[in-house]
Amino acid sequence: MKKRIGSYPRVRVEGGDRGVVSQAGGVLLVETIRKSGLDQAMSAALAPWRRPRAVHDPGKVLLDVALAVALGGDCLADVGMLRAEPPVFGPVASDPTVSRLIDTLAAGGKCSRP
Repeated sequence: MKKRIGSYPRVRVEGGDRGVVSQAGGVLLVETIRKSGLDQAMSAALAPWRRPRAVHDPGKVLLDVALAVALGGDCLADVGMLRAEPPVFGPVASDPTVSRLIDTLAAGGKCSRP
């Protein structure tokens, strides 16, 4: 990881003899998210649902779920595959944190703050 800009680390990909990332297709997706500004837009849109002392940004949590699905996942717990590659995907919320956010949004998206 060279430099962190937005929700995801900036990754530099080089050719070589060794495998670096088990989910190499995720690098392209992360770069697309970063360059398009989708990470910043999601963070801004979901800011009302971020708890005051929360460690994880709700926008990034949802993007992580989308990335996990795009990489072949089929349940919320599959964000664990992203957690295994922190240099590529950055900090990834725990399974209970992901579930709580999805439950909150599914319950009508009622924000806990005014």
